[in-house]
Amino acid sequence: MGIEQRYANVAAEVAAVCREAGRDPAEVTVVAVSKTVGPDAVARALAAGARDFGENRPDGLAEKAAAFPQATWHFIGNIQSRRIPDIVRSAALVHSLFEERHARKIDEAAAVAGKVQDVLLEVNVSGEESKGGLAPGDVRALLDVCARLPHVRVRGLMTMAPQGDPAAARAVFEGLANLYAQLRAGLDPAQAALFDGLSMGMSEDWREAVRAGATIVRIGRAVFDDAFEA
Repeated sequence: MGIEQRYANVAAEVAAVCREAGRDPAEVTVVAVSKTVGPDAVARALAAGARDFGENRPDGLAEKAAAFPQATWHFIGNIQSRRIPDIVRSAALVHSLFEERHARKIDEAAAVAGKVQDVLLEVNVSGEESKGGLAPGDVRALLDVCARLPHVRVRGLMTMAPQGDPAAARAVFEGLANLYAQLRAGLDPAQAALFDGLSMGMSEDWREAVRAGATIVRIGRAVFDDAFEA
């Protein structure tokens, strides 16, 4: 099965799961995670209808964003301070902000680039030491810091769930969705209108994420890896 058919299958199943959950499929963006593939694979996914792509390294992000400016590019990797200007130049949305020092450097880089950088705050809902992200109780403080940075716009939250346990993944996703709702309720109407993103769910667990309210799912292997089995 080729990339084109695999992407079409993923998009169709995402729409079906949305409908089963009583949601509009238009509410969920599929980010095709292209970090392990080259330009040919990206071109094939584009031809199949993909419009959003995710990269976890600044170099890969810059190269592919330059090659495919018609796509929307997401940065989904760990943020390194020295690479923030490179990330800001190419990313429409940064999914992995959880340090104040990085927020301030993103603000500076975005000012130089003449843009307002959309970001998601990464939350470590599961509490796993191997995962980065804010503790749920610390999210509000960073949200308040970012609100004072003119070139940073927080669009929502992101998390990753433990692998291999659908029930644990669902609990993590529901926890993030609850935190998101609590935070959004405390924002003024203008802020709340822009605070509209929940990035959660990958190839193994996106179904649970959609049922819990995800607006962005990050799917790589199910699109690009012929060896992946759902």
